[in-house]
Amino acid sequence: MKSIINILIGLLLPIIMAAQDDSAFVHIKTIKGDIVDFTVDNLDNIYIINSKNQIRKLDINGDSVAAFNDVRKFGKATFIDASNPLKVLLYYKDFTTVVVLDRFLNIRNSIDLRKQNIFQVKAISQSYDNRIWIFDELENKLKKMDEDGRLLQETPDFRLLLGKAISPVRIFDENKYVYLYDSTNGIYVFDYFGALKNNILIQHWQNLKIAGNYIFGLKADSLYRYEISNFRYDEWKIPEQLFQSKVFNFTATRLYALKNDAIEIYSIR
Repeated sequence: MKSIINILIGLLLPIIMAAQDDSAFVHIKTIKGDIVDFTVDNLDNIYIINSKNQIRKLDINGDSVAAFNDVRKFGKATFIDASNPLKVLLYYKDFTTVVVLDRFLNIRNSIDLRKQNIFQVKAISQSYDNRIWIFDELENKLKKMDEDGRLLQETPDFRLLLGKAISPVRIFDENKYVYLYDSTNGIYVFDYFGALKNNILIQHWQNLKIAGNYIFGLKADSLYRYEISNFRYDEWKIPEQLFQSKVFNFTATRLYALKNDAIEIYSIR
């Protein structure tokens, strides 16, 4: 009964919200350079893509510790998954290829998904057991594979499971659950066996990130933090100094904003 109640609550848009002011953000540092896009891992390492499609890894102090320069073979990376700091995934949508890097950004392996008859993928992620989640758009299934591209498991067709097709743009593996974020339909939460546990009605958030027990994102002129365990929202109007930021990213305690070839880093109170 308790689990049913929790699911029903999760299906409703949470109404607990706390308005915050700019003092919630404390500036830590600025990292300047040729920066087109970036992501961060849970140790606050930063992974930067520059205008030449090279990737650099910076540590928590902003010092460069690794680089990936093999850009001629794969072209422009569509997405970086650094949820596991010891293994980084690069996804190249134009080639439907996943490149697996070690913590020093050396290539461990590459997976051509087309060889597995997977031709349309927008979202990938690392799994808790060091495997790879991908969402097959054509079959409308969540699939898990190993580093050699072998299929390990897959869900039923979501068109049959949910009565409609979904189109996740992000996958997160956090705290024993898999989260699929479809901007139109919200966040679908599954256990590791593919059973649907919840549908969190967070829609049309940009730069969405799940870190620990929090869901972060941006909508209109506000930044949001949603606490999964108690359905609580924190809302902040975007501080004036961040109005022109192109990309936001989050860890459990930090906000990162890319603005004019510089990443501004703030702590979140």
